[in-house]
Amino acid sequence: MGMVMLTALGVGGATVIGAVIGFIFKNISHKFSDIVLGFASGVMLSAAVVGLILPSMEIGNNMWIVVVGIFAGALCLSLIDRAIPHIHSLAIGDKERHPKSNKKLDKVMLFVLAIAIHNLPEGIAAGVGFGTGNVAEAFTIAAGIALQNIPEGMVIIGPMLSVGVGRGKTFMLALMTGLVEVVGTLIGYFAVSVSQAVLPFALAFAGGTMLYVISDEMIPETHAHGNEKGATYALLIGFCLMLVMDFYLG
Repeated sequence: MGMVMLTALGVGGATVIGAVIGFIFKNISHKFSDIVLGFASGVMLSAAVVGLILPSMEIGNNMWIVVVGIFAGALCLSLIDRAIPHIHSLAIGDKERHPKSNKKLDKVMLFVLAIAIHNLPEGIAAGVGFGTGNVAEAFTIAAGIALQNIPEGMVIIGPMLSVGVGRGKTFMLALMTGLVEVVGTLIGYFAVSVSQAVLPFALAFAGGTMLYVISDEMIPETHAHGNEKGATYALLIGFCLMLVMDFYLG
């Protein structure tokens, strides 16, 4: 339980680390952000397949549970997107889009709320990873999610500051988005601890949520500013790095 709690704090704390970077470097380039996000995409892709979906197949020995679980996870995030979509236009370096007005402030707050809500299933994925009993794979999954949270934490600082939100309140809002991930990690861990029967489906579900995030949000964002090559190679580096780690530590 101690390792799970530390992992939960690490996953949630990554958003705070990103927020601190966002405070220090207010004008982070799209190129740097896209490369970091591309690397995180590769890490998450490897974690989703190797750490969640393949173990789901091995444990459950039922391909249909895996397929249904993957689509259920993707559908869950798709429904969340329909209710509260990510607002990709509020990206790093787009200060000209954020004049100080109540309308823009509401949009920024919706953006922050969207990140917080999307963090819950990501946290659940990190917690479910411990259900396999393979601590190394669980850490790999958590590391992938944490890496994705760093640029996400960076992204939310600039828009909030640009519409007049105080620095203290901005930091607290970033902290709250990270705490949502901590809660999600604990929910995922306790869910599979209570009943191992749900573990195959839970693993596939978590893998589906991660695949959805990668395809629907991360890759399109990294390819939206002319940095496709750098982001693609960064994804491959992240993916291969996790494969190497799984081979030697798994």
